[in-house]
Formats: sequence, structure tokens, C-alpha cells
Amino acid sequence: MVERQRLGQIAEIQASRFLEARGYRIRVHNWRCPLGEVDLIADHRQDLVFIEVKSRRSGDYGRPADAVNLVKRRKLSRLADAYMQSQHLTEVNCRFDVVELILSDEGRVEHLNVIEDAFEYTP
Repeated sequence: MVERQRLGQIAEIQASRFLEARGYRIRVHNWRCPLGEVDLIADHRQDLVFIEVKSRRSGDYGRPADAVNLVKRRKLSRLADAYMQSQHLTEVNCRFDVVELILSDEGRVEHLNVIEDAFEYTP
């Protein structure tokens, strides 16, 4: 069985590959600042996309995206502000996507779903 941290890394790698195959251009993996971390930041169509990757070993306890609650949405919104400020980005369209994965104990992808525009900016 693969440990939890390694499953998270596998999920992010698989999510990144899946997104790139669908036209996303990944700018940054695991962008960090004092406020926290964004899993992936990408360009897609005309948008700057902040992507949260959520994985679970099964769907027994709900969908992985259910973990992106109000507190997490607020944190991701603040992180988006911090990233755009650090990159001197103005007048840019941005959105928040969630990639949810169900992984086997061995790290094999059993289900992957992208939720585009999963939530609005949450102050």
C-alpha cells in the first residue's frame, strides 16, 4: 500500500498530465507563499486557473471535491490574490478548478474528474 503523502503526489502528477492533454498549460506546481500553497496554476483558454487537486482511496465518504469547503475556498482566493500580486498580473480573468481523483491503494487512477469553474472568488 502506498502511503498517504505519496498518493497525494501521484494524484497531482496524474491531474497535471490529464489537464495538459486537455489544453491546460501548467505554469507552477505547488506554488507556496506565507499564506499556504496552491497545487497547480495554469493557463487555459483565456483564463489563469488556480487548481486544487483532491484525492481519496474510495468514494465511501463522499466526493473528493466535497473537501473544498468555504474555509478552503477563502484560502484559495487569498492565495490567488497573492500569486497575481507577486507576478504583477492585472486585468486577468481567473477561475478556480478542482480535480478530483479516486486512487487505488497502489496509486492507480480509478476515477478522475475536472470541475471547471468549481467556485467563485470567495472573500
